[in-house]
Amino acid sequence: MKFQDMPYRRVDFEQAGQELQNIMEAFQQAKTWEEEMAAHKRYYALSDHVKTMTVLASIRHSMDTSDPFYSGEKDYYDQMLPEFSNREVEYKNLLLHSAHRKELEQVIGKPAFANMELAARSVSPEIISLMQEENALVTRYEKLLAGARIPWEGESLNLSMMTPYLTSRDRDVRILAAEKVNSFYESIQEELDEIYDLLVKNRTLQARKLGFETYTPLGYCRMMRSSYGREEVERFRAQIKKDWVPFAEEIWENRRKRLGLEKLYHLDEGVSFPEGSPRPTGTPTEILETGLRMYDALSPETSEFFRFMMEKELLDVFARKNKQVGGYMEYLPEFKAPFIFANFNGTSGDVDVITHECGHAFQGYLIGKEDPVREHWDITMETAETHSMSMEFFTNPWMNWFFGDRAGDFLLAQLEDAAVFIPYGCMVDEFQHIVYDHPELTPGERKEAWKKLEREYKPHLIYGEASSFYEKGGFWQRQHHIYSLPFYYIDYAIAQTDAFQYRIWMEENREDAWKSYLAFCRLSASDFFQCMLEKAGLESPFEEGGILKLVKKLRKIYEKLEASR
Repeated sequence: MKFQDMPYRRVDFEQAGQELQNIMEAFQQAKTWEEEMAAHKRYYALSDHVKTMTVLASIRHSMDTSDPFYSGEKDYYDQMLPEFSNREVEYKNLLLHSAHRKELEQVIGKPAFANMELAARSVSPEIISLMQEENALVTRYEKLLAGARIPWEGESLNLSMMTPYLTSRDRDVRILAAEKVNSFYESIQEELDEIYDLLVKNRTLQARKLGFETYTPLGYCRMMRSSYGREEVERFRAQIKKDWVPFAEEIWENRRKRLGLEKLYHLDEGVSFPEGSPRPTGTPTEILETGLRMYDALSPETSEFFRFMMEKELLDVFARKNKQVGGYMEYLPEFKAPFIFANFNGTSGDVDVITHECGHAFQGYLIGKEDPVREHWDITMETAETHSMSMEFFTNPWMNWFFGDRAGDFLLAQLEDAAVFIPYGCMVDEFQHIVYDHPELTPGERKEAWKKLEREYKPHLIYGEASSFYEKGGFWQRQHHIYSLPFYYIDYAIAQTDAFQYRIWMEENREDAWKSYLAFCRLSASDFFQCMLEKAGLESPFEEGGILKLVKKLRKIYEKLEASR
């Protein structure tokens, strides 16, 4: 079935709640673990339906945020899901306290039970209204950015459509584009401050009602961090500051020299070469067709996957007015179908979608087809991002199909961009710890905290011209994760170090690296994150000295790419 033909029916939460109650009663009346598992499979069917319909509505809303029907459906689920989620936790408490827990753990895995324990600490009926309010605030933020109308050469463009001009080889064009984007953010600055201040206060109140001192530990629970915690994250960030930031600064300095600039301003950072950053050839449709050829060549598994995506029209990647900014992958359980959402804009980011989001979708397709245990589908975010970021590197041999004689430039820029991202990812995470550890901070004080972190993680950074909004400490406000998915960002930095391990492994033995990647995808969420890394032959990013070792190996590949240009 093609995506456009997938039937949507609003979830009747009264019926869903009654079915959940019936499942709970069946579970409680079960005499054996097999009978409990039979009841649990009924829960799988219910959960699949609720998720499929809510995700379908969310996708169609993001495809056109002005559509009144799906906008209404999004508001409906913002209101209804918190209460249903609380009921689900009530059901899962039955599993946690089952007399047959040991046998159930052998089927669905110990990580699933650890996640249930975290979920039980994360919700209660007392905070349903706060969760509904939180959802509404996040939707308000997303609509605010999606509604950008930036005048450009007689047209009205959204933020995604401005990207080619922000990364133009012509510096005058970059300056003008940056001025216009800056003006948009300046025009909504007060509303951005208001929304975030309300979110911080809301989340802090949720945490205190649940018995936490601040939102930070609740945020960790909601991110399902069951195999590492704040201590490991802080150790990781400390190593990044000490051992990775100097490497990233070398890269920024190389880029400055390459561009022939006296100073590298922020508006220059997105340009890799004086002739401009590599851009893919061909139309958006042709890029998808090239992606099909690439996945045919990569492996039988990826060939089957991408052909499924194309035949079922499960990619919406063309930029349009009123379309939500950004990109994502979602999974529709009842149709066993991943869906990829993006905004092609003529930059190398279009190819990143065909690799990064397809890394997510490939793993979802693989595990949905092969593993019936739903708990194994509930991967944590650092695991998910390892799938996607590693796929970006595994597809490297076919980049000449997209970039022609500039494929070498793309590969150099790809490694540079991935490497300099890691300090930024850590900066976002440390910023959120500061904000939620100190919810009393004013909007101005939050911006001062961000500016201080910029000096630590990106000491070269100069905003200067056309960037007054950023200069005042507002850059973080364009990072939607900070508003909508608190504490989901260090996952990217952790995963990037995993992906770099695969990049290094490919240089040594590509076949073994791919076998490991497939095995890691198939492990999904059947084990704890660090245990899965060990099984796949990867090292934990939290080990002391591991980041420095990684930098030393990666620098050799980087120098090789630079020399071959």
